[in-house]
Amino acid sequence: MTFQIPENLHVDCAPIAWLLGTWRGHGDGHYPTIEHFRFGQELTFQQDGRPFFHYLARSWIVDDTGAKVRDAAQETGFLRARPGGRVEWVMAHLTGFAETWHGEAEDGTLEVATDTVARTESAKDYTGGRRTYRNLEGDLVHSYDMAAMGQPLQPHLRAMLQRV
Repeated sequence: MTFQIPENLHVDCAPIAWLLGTWRGHGDGHYPTIEHFRFGQELTFQQDGRPFFHYLARSWIVDDTGAKVRDAAQETGFLRARPGGRVEWVMAHLTGFAETWHGEAEDGTLEVATDTVARTESAKDYTGGRRTYRNLEGDLVHSYDMAAMGQPLQPHLRAMLQRV
């Protein structure tokens, strides 16, 4: 699929422009406190000419054949572009927590780490994370390392998504 940079793209968004659009694919998840799982995922990044992208993600658990078993995570937020490839990201999750992330984007890679995590009373113990998004020959490779449930920061999710 051919991707075109929107004419109204804010100059600070240039290092993350490759993320624009909707991406869909599959990945794997694991963590010491849960069983290994496979998932489908869809990410959407939208812009309106100002220096941020609106972000929406949803995922679902799949079986060994790739068929949907049940819905899983959802998150939404704003990826805020700053001069020089710096980014700020505010994100809220259906599981009862909200985060702020900081990081940098360059050469088809976006790397961010949590700065702040706020949890509701009923949310699970989650203390932080690190995310990487890479443009690999036109595909989006996404990884998420997590610190939660008394465990240190470690790999949790890996996915490969294609632009739709």
